[in-house]
Amino acid sequence: MSSKVEQAANRLISVDAYRGTVMFLMLAEVLRLGEVAEKFPDSRFWKFLAFHQSHIPWVGCTLHDLIQPSFSMLVGVVLPYSLASRETRGESSASMALHALIRSVLLVFLGIFLRSLGQGQTNFTFDDTLTQIGLGYFFLFLLGRTNWKVQLLAFLAILAGYWGWFARYPLPGPDFDWAKVGVPKDWEHLKGFSAHWEMNSNPAWAFDVWWMNLFPRPELFTGHRGGYCTLSFIPTLGTMILGLLAGGWLKSSHSPVRKVTGLLFASAACFGIALAAAHYDICPIVKRIWTPSWVFFAGGWSLAILSAYYAIIDVAGLQKWAFPVIVIGSNSILAYCSEKFLCDPIRAALDRHLGAGLFERAGAAYEPLLHGAAILLVIWLMLFWLYRKKIFVRI
Repeated sequence: MSSKVEQAANRLISVDAYRGTVMFLMLAEVLRLGEVAEKFPDSRFWKFLAFHQSHIPWVGCTLHDLIQPSFSMLVGVVLPYSLASRETRGESSASMALHALIRSVLLVFLGIFLRSLGQGQTNFTFDDTLTQIGLGYFFLFLLGRTNWKVQLLAFLAILAGYWGWFARYPLPGPDFDWAKVGVPKDWEHLKGFSAHWEMNSNPAWAFDVWWMNLFPRPELFTGHRGGYCTLSFIPTLGTMILGLLAGGWLKSSHSPVRKVTGLLFASAACFGIALAAAHYDICPIVKRIWTPSWVFFAGGWSLAILSAYYAIIDVAGLQKWAFPVIVIGSNSILAYCSEKFLCDPIRAALDRHLGAGLFERAGAAYEPLLHGAAILLVIWLMLFWLYRKKIFVRI
């Protein structure tokens, strides 16, 4: 890791703002909107907020589901700028490749380390955001050294191949023990051709039944209770390649208007492909196993948001409103880790020094919200101090 690193001259402020928004949504879990909504069962407002701070069980999407694909895509967006900066400094191809490989390994191990906090032993999992990015990052780097045609071909080949692998995998028979693989009794199973992407009965699940049991664990792995899979890093790489293509487009010499138009066109195309595939029972939109349709659907949202941020912040120059999230996005790795490391200690410190009763002044129903808001403020002030000192932690 490096600190006190100056931002590159050609850095897109909109990317920091978008990344900061994504990290804010992740950190905002501490607001515990679901608990507040339970106190107001007749309130559509709180129910709506709680819904979008949770994950869809399988098919579909909430705002919270867009956090991981947005973060993953932005890794690809910044890569052309990072490579150009390293080339300008005279770094060799071998040096850049070694850096990319080390970064991949560090991301995987950091993800495992964070997942192991509070556990009795190392929790070897490979389905969280950091490990998924780490598993695909070196391949992304290699593609970043090619032209956009090769990148687009790789993107399509990855999604088509992954779709075909699932499509050819045999469906579970009538005697399949769903309870044994962690599927709830009241689970609404997919019908028709979409059943090839059912929870814990697909080829990526079969791989994990072998792979995850190669590592020491407290009990035999038979299936992730949420349906997540290690090999989802393959279509996640597709999401990062989509970002790589977007980053190359933004870095090109095209006019700002053409860049925004191109991003919006690509966004519309992604939405069209995803919705058509879901409608015609070709492939369901499932975030948890990162189906090809999900890559297009989430990519559509990410490209649309990126185009809006770019148009407003970098083109129109309207940056002041985004300052709070730019602060977060400038130190995204620290923001990500703070959600794992700092929330509980900060909560305890606030109760110790201010008293837990302070956050019940507006009523017990709002205590989770006010408690969470105070924790968010403390984390932001810490990130703001680092921003003012120009300390940006990178891997």
